[in-house]
Amino acid sequence: MSSESEKKRVQFRAPRGLVDRADTLAAVFETDRTDILISALREYLRDAAHSDEVKQEVAEAYYDDAITFEELKSLVGHEEAANFRLLKQQLSEAFVDDVAEELADT
Repeated sequence: MSSESEKKRVQFRAPRGLVDRADTLAAVFETDRTDILISALREYLRDAAHSDEVKQEVAEAYYDDAITFEELKSLVGHEEAANFRLLKQQLSEAFVDDVAEELADT
């Protein structure tokens, strides 16, 4: 079963006016608040994945080992994640080489 089809219950507090607007939109589309919120969250995450600023923050979190490759992939897509992974490996190898050279010179 994919994580997209698995359900996870969440609970949060939101400004009343924002919830009221979601409820109104749900009434217009003859659906429920949950569908409206899921749709809005998907759209936000899709837009965030295309933001250079967000990608930079996500990449830094990955380079700092704050998130896993799978989490990275879920945020920016497979191709972009693979590029970040390759760069992380290259940076790690370059760092090791630089330190080895410094130690050899001393």
